[in-house]
Amino acid sequence: MQKLGGYIYRNRKWVLVFWVLAIFLFGFFALKLPSVLSGNGFEYKGEYNETRKILEKEFGHSKSSIILVFEKEKTVSDENFNRFIQDTMEKLTKFDAAERIISPFEQDGMFKDRYAYALLTFNKKAESLGPEIAELKDLLKNKNDLKVTMTGEPIIVQDLNVASQEDLAKAEMIGLPIALMVLILAFGSLVAASLPLVIGVISILITMGTVYFFSYGTDLTIFILNIVPMIGLALSIDFALLFINRYKEELQTKSIQEAIEITIATAGRSIIFSGLCVFIGLSGLWFIQIDIFQNVALGGMTVVLISALCALTFLPALLALLGKKVNKLSVLRISNTKMSIWHKFAKFVMRRPVIMAIAALAILLVGLMPVSQMTLAIPGTDSLPPKYPSRVALETFKEHFIAKDKRDEKKVTVILETKGKILGKNNLIKVTKVINQMENDPLVHSVNSPFSATGVKDEEQLFQLLTYGDKTKLAPVVDYFVRDNKMLLEVYLKTGEHSAKARQWVSTWANKELGTKASFGGPIKFEQEIFTEIINKAPYGLLLIIISTLIILMAAFRSVLIPVKAILMNILSLGCTFGIVVWVFQEGHLGITPVNIGLILPVFVFTLVFGLSMDYEVFLISRIQEFYLKTGDNSSATIAGLTYTSKIITSAAAIMIVVTGAFAFTGVMPIKQLGVGIATAIFIDATIVRMVLVPALMKLLGDWNWWFFGYKNKKQPSSRKQPA
Repeated sequence: MQKLGGYIYRNRKWVLVFWVLAIFLFGFFALKLPSVLSGNGFEYKGEYNETRKILEKEFGHSKSSIILVFEKEKTVSDENFNRFIQDTMEKLTKFDAAERIISPFEQDGMFKDRYAYALLTFNKKAESLGPEIAELKDLLKNKNDLKVTMTGEPIIVQDLNVASQEDLAKAEMIGLPIALMVLILAFGSLVAASLPLVIGVISILITMGTVYFFSYGTDLTIFILNIVPMIGLALSIDFALLFINRYKEELQTKSIQEAIEITIATAGRSIIFSGLCVFIGLSGLWFIQIDIFQNVALGGMTVVLISALCALTFLPALLALLGKKVNKLSVLRISNTKMSIWHKFAKFVMRRPVIMAIAALAILLVGLMPVSQMTLAIPGTDSLPPKYPSRVALETFKEHFIAKDKRDEKKVTVILETKGKILGKNNLIKVTKVINQMENDPLVHSVNSPFSATGVKDEEQLFQLLTYGDKTKLAPVVDYFVRDNKMLLEVYLKTGEHSAKARQWVSTWANKELGTKASFGGPIKFEQEIFTEIINKAPYGLLLIIISTLIILMAAFRSVLIPVKAILMNILSLGCTFGIVVWVFQEGHLGITPVNIGLILPVFVFTLVFGLSMDYEVFLISRIQEFYLKTGDNSSATIAGLTYTSKIITSAAAIMIVVTGAFAFTGVMPIKQLGVGIATAIFIDATIVRMVLVPALMKLLGDWNWWFFGYKNKKQPSSRKQPA
């Protein structure tokens, strides 16, 4: 590593030129990234998608639709309201992009009180309707006390994209100035304080430019706009803090070149191990074959690599060029580290290891308690801020035009398939048996089928009606429910939204032997597949993360107990974090309206924080190990390690809390929860765990901390007896 430091010092100008070129090149494509993002990322190639394709191809269902919700004030007459709707529909005659336009005047039930709606169907996916939506916005105009609002999946998708970009800008406006203040408190000079932010911005810019090229091979979710900056800024600043702090320390007694070489050999080594931990933590998401998890793994792993590379090449080259000017524009005088508050606090903890360890564990266990009540849900329309017109319009549409027991969140679509015509007598017997079984299920509210549509009770009557009845009257029923050897059923359950019972119902029926082929779809089936994929695959990612982290930390510290302790404490602190998130969001404390926890939160927070928090473990234990190798005294090494790293760990944690916590003030609910979750986890880890529990356990376990299958983990012999 020292050779790398020497090489970078000698070629510092060329290294900087390389990075400047990379900034301009990838920065150009970073600006184009929002244009290739779409959807909430919950795409899964399962039975739900196959059923949807059958509905589109054979039953004529549209790929997407936009709802126009018309509304009038009470003072407006029905005549003026009708005229406003007619004028709007006439304007839409110029709109050729829609596959079909259904006016409120064409069908019964599209007017109610002060409201009406029109429906536009499209043969394109929701995320591909950007130009069409823009054209519609130009055509649709409100009048005094009369308005028309677009809603539906395509509008929600676009609004989520806009909201995500606004949230990113808002979070940066909140986080960056406060982060700069923390950095000034850490380093005392404006030059040193600005460098971590520069590294963070560069890493994010280049990552986003790189991620743009991934759009040619995979669909990218809009949430990547929030995830990459959240991880990149926090991690880059962490790395830069550690590096600059060690460089400034070495610069007091060494030349610029020596300071660079030693910093890369020590802090650089810590950055590599930290980056590996975060990288592996994010790689655990690859097991889950859902777009949003794959996207976060892709973007997150990329930003980790670029952040580490930037910290190990661009930063030392810049510091080599600045030299002692890194201390320029000093605004604060930094006190002597050895006699700082951190030294006193470290000694205080080490004198009372049992009490401090018990107190820390008690706090973590109390925080853990609400976790058992966690209710998870897939982010939907409620991800948007409440005042967004598309969300308000959709809620208005549901309230006035869709009965509560007929809403999509209660609906399971079933397609029955037989050999030969499904309306044949023998096949009708099989189909009727399935329908009767479903109708008699205690969780089923109703089943829409050719039987319910015609009022016929059994297959014999239906067969007679279809054979000898009025074909004109029956045509709409047959057209809606039947295609050759397939029949569409719409099953409505009695369960609530995001119900575990509903997901279990779909899973059970999908695996039943029904005597005929059945394909299941609808929102509940979609949720069931997503939950099943995560539950089945997440343990593999978890196992990879734990085993890999264990091996990396063992290799880094030549210790068995330190990696095991780190992993156990991480799991405990994350459990406490989830409990707090449930208490805040799901139970509705601190002024928050009660809301279910986003399904992405536990997986993302675990994979992100498990790796990120290892930064602090590596920073702290690396320094303790340095002193232990010199002195052979575990207690004094722990105190010294805490003294020299506590300030930098606290500063890094404060910045990470500010950067991620800033997303708590944003509007997109999953991102708000994610920001609070990560900030809370980092706070717990950097305070209760890293500053209290780690030193207390280091003291209690003594030299056993450094046992590694007989490996001598210290250069100087100690008077104490070595553990076997």
